[in-house]
This record gives sequence, structure tokens and C-alpha cells, in this order.
Amino acid sequence: MTAPAELPMPVPPLPAPADLLRVRYGRTTIDGLSVFHRSAGDPAAPAFVLLHGFPSSSHMFRELIPRLAGRFHVIAPDYIGFGHSDAPPVERFEYRFDRLAGIVATLLERLGVGRYHLYMQDYGGPVGMRLATAAPGRVLGLVFQNANAYLDGIGAPAREVFLPLWERGDEAGARQMLTAEMTRWQYTAGARDPHGLNPDAWLHDQAGLDRPGSSARQLALFRDYRHNVEHYPAWQQYLRTQQPKTLVAWGRHDPIFIAAGAEAFRRDLEQPHIHYLESGHFALEEDVEAIAALIRSTF
Repeated sequence: MTAPAELPMPVPPLPAPADLLRVRYGRTTIDGLSVFHRSAGDPAAPAFVLLHGFPSSSHMFRELIPRLAGRFHVIAPDYIGFGHSDAPPVERFEYRFDRLAGIVATLLERLGVGRYHLYMQDYGGPVGMRLATAAPGRVLGLVFQNANAYLDGIGAPAREVFLPLWERGDEAGARQMLTAEMTRWQYTAGARDPHGLNPDAWLHDQAGLDRPGSSARQLALFRDYRHNVEHYPAWQQYLRTQQPKTLVAWGRHDPIFIAAGAEAFRRDLEQPHIHYLESGHFALEEDVEAIAALIRSTF
């Protein structure tokens, strides 16, 4: 009696389109710390890395991710100290933008993401520009959404917080930025329709700011922000020499990073795609459809 032919191993079915579009939530341990990220889309598609601002987290991209996932592999991490990532005390982790960027770089390596587009908002600018200048060949394109790279773009409220802290060690303005009143203000100031904004956004952010040890963590980053300003000339040189494909989608009425910061990109980029939104600092809260359409048409 002859042995039956060996049956081939079954081939796993390809993920259904709905599965690829569904947002997934993952954690990766880096340097002993748990780093949280949201992702969606086909891992074989071009990557789009979404880098959040202060005082938010990847939560700010909750509406954008599914709108990009049909075309891109979207990854949105939470920095250490933000969102669902670990938030060790300042005695155990040095809260500097170099460190935040380094952890994001390691996360992308662990996820097998070699080349990527970067979407940068607020703190996403100094994190993303560190990634871009460290490895220019990995950058497929850049999106600046109220993420500053020029002195021109620093509005009066930001100057009033940072300059006293840097020049005199005066923490009063910086500590005020950690209050619920100011978190709400960052969303509503300059917004087209403040009463149409979902208050869950700033409630979520404030919950992070109210965690034990948060003040020390955030003040450390506020102090370190002066090194971002010192890096502006190097970032501008990168833009001039590399000429990455760049979309500037700017909330025109943002009092923190003002519209002059968007116009300044014309000095260093030969063909910037600059678009103004009738909104404020967190323009995604009002204009996610428009921003998603701009990304799809630009890249």
C-alpha cells in the first residue's frame, strides 16, 4: 500500500481590505520602556509616520489614520511620557527631544519601516526633523502642520512661556501651560468654530498632564526646547540641500506657531505646497478631511 501524497500546507488568506483599514494598537519595548503606537494599512504600502504635538499623543490622529490607510501604511507612536507609552520619572529617563526622536527611530526599525513620509505637528517638528536630518535617504516626503522650523513662526504666547524659562528660570508661564484651561485654549484659540470641537480631545490630553510626575517631565522638555531653536539653521540647510517633497498645511489662525512660519518655507524649498486652513493649532479637529485630501493629492 502506497503512502498518501503529502498535502501542501495551507496558504494563509490575504487580509481583507477591511482588516487592512482597521486601526491596530501595539506596544514595543525599547530600552526597557513600553512604547505604544497605532497603525493601519498594508505594511507593503509606503509608510506615513504621524508625529504628535504637545500636550497630545497619537490620539490626535484618530480621525486621520483611517483616511490615509487605504493608500499608506500609517504608524502613529506615543512619545515616552505621552499617551499610552510609559512615563518614567525624570530620575529614570532624560526628557530631551534627542531621546524622544531616538526612541521613535528604534521603533520604526523594529517595525521594519525603512523609508517613510513624516507628518509633523508641534513637537512632531523637532522629533521628525531629527529623524530626517539623521537619515535623509529614508525620507519620502514631509508634512508640516503647525510645526515650526523658523524663528518667524514663533508667536507671542510661545515666547512668553519659553523666554522667561530659558533666560531667568521663571517657570510660571510654563506651569500655566499644564493647566486644563490652557489645554482647552490650545484647541479653541483660532478655531473656526470652537463650539463645534469635540471636548474629548482636550479632556484626553489633560488626563495625561495630570498624571503623577507630569509637571517635571513636561518642564524638562520645555527647557530642552531651546535646543530645537538652535537646530533651526541645520534643519533649514537640510531643506535647501535635500529639497524633500513638502506639504505645509497650516492652521492660519494659530497664535502659538503663526502663519509667518509657514511662509518661511519658501526661502529654502523650491516647490513647497503651502495651504492655509481657517483653523488654529490643532487644525485636524476641524479640517481632517481637507488635510487628508491634501496628503493624498501631494504624495
